[in-house]
Amino acid sequence: MMITIMSFVMLLFVACSESSSDPEPNSPPEEVSLAEQNILRAMELTDNAVSAHFTGTGMAMARYYNPFTGVRSDETGSVWMYTAAIEAVNAVLHGLQAHKEHGNAALYDEHFEKYAELLGQLYENADYYLGTFELVSYTQTKEWSVYGVNRGNAKGTANVAGIENVYDDQMWLVRELLESYKITGEAAYLEKAEYLTAYVLDGWDSTRNPDGTERGGITWGPGYVTKHACSNGPMVSPLVWLHEIYEGKSDEITYRYIDADDKQTRKTMQVNKSDYYADFAQKVYNWQKDRLLRSDGVYDDMRGGCSPGNPQTETVNGTEYRKGITCQDRVGPAISYNSGTMLSGAADLYRTTNDEVYLQDVKGLSDDSFQYFAKPDQSHEGYYSYDISGFNNWFNGVLMRGYVDVHPFYGAASEYIGTFQQNLDYGYDNFLHEGFLPTNLLVGWSLTDNNNRTEGMFNFAFAAEYAVLSRYELTK
Repeated sequence: MMITIMSFVMLLFVACSESSSDPEPNSPPEEVSLAEQNILRAMELTDNAVSAHFTGTGMAMARYYNPFTGVRSDETGSVWMYTAAIEAVNAVLHGLQAHKEHGNAALYDEHFEKYAELLGQLYENADYYLGTFELVSYTQTKEWSVYGVNRGNAKGTANVAGIENVYDDQMWLVRELLESYKITGEAAYLEKAEYLTAYVLDGWDSTRNPDGTERGGITWGPGYVTKHACSNGPMVSPLVWLHEIYEGKSDEITYRYIDADDKQTRKTMQVNKSDYYADFAQKVYNWQKDRLLRSDGVYDDMRGGCSPGNPQTETVNGTEYRKGITCQDRVGPAISYNSGTMLSGAADLYRTTNDEVYLQDVKGLSDDSFQYFAKPDQSHEGYYSYDISGFNNWFNGVLMRGYVDVHPFYGAASEYIGTFQQNLDYGYDNFLHEGFLPTNLLVGWSLTDNNNRTEGMFNFAFAAEYAVLSRYELTK
């Protein structure tokens, strides 16, 4: 009897203790702001994508993963796909920093270090894509260690000669390295970014037209002659950022160019780094705007119809150099990220120069790109659809970031940004499966499980978009 009474007393004590600490049954749940919801979802999607797509200490990236079957592909992602993971982690880190600056230090303290460590691991294992080759360019012959399209069997052993490396892959890495430098202050990120920038700008066609002006433009890669929007536009913003990093400092860099009078003699001069990067940002931007902007206000894909039709060299004063390339044709189609990079570039150039030309470009390209790429009520009434064929899911994320970048100067971009928030939330609220979103956010998954494999770079792109939108909500 004594045991029964004691047991009853203890049960009564526990029950009273639990009831006193629990919220009242009808009390509303604690509200989470949209900004916090976005960063939490960004981290959730990032964590699941990392777990599903990366294996081993070398972080080999499976290109595909199917959350319905749990199968990851044997095919390894390219360096571009791998960089999408770095992009997501950078975006999360910047989002956490923004939350700290706006009063949510607890969120930052709980998560920042984890993602900073992950960022370091990603860069360390990106070296599986690294390789070395010698390149004859327009102004010099030099050995470079750059990132190949495909992963090598060991660090530093990737094949990078000829068409095995492309300039746009280096550009996206430059962009992310600078984002990493801005958020962590690690000098190694800046050093690598500047090295790859030197390689990319070595690909700028500095040969002269008959009137003495530079032909300009950067080919898709050293093994190509076509000059693409994707191998020019992505470099504008990073060049502006480098200009800002060195603004007011006396650091110098070697500028290689060709004499405008005789159009042959290769020359060098020491110039201020900040000025050098600013000048190149404007040159690259102007080249793409002049050569690839269409009458409907968006950007075409490339300049084709090139002469010579394959990479060739010529001998000038006893030294071999790459021949200049003249491309006659503007070739489509218009792809969302080519307009997105120019939106970001124009916004950055306007911020640093206050030149009204860039502001007008920002406004016109924002409106024209949304009209061209966003289709109302196509997949779901009340929502805007964007093309998701091929790699467009990632391309569209670049366009969204462009709208976010121009928003401080053009408030109407908020409407365009809102369509991405709306689509992500619809996909998350209706179709999230095992921590993954479907390729089509407005339609969902296939009824056949085996058809539901997802691109790793899309999974990271959705995470990055949520993180960028989190920061946007805090700072708009």
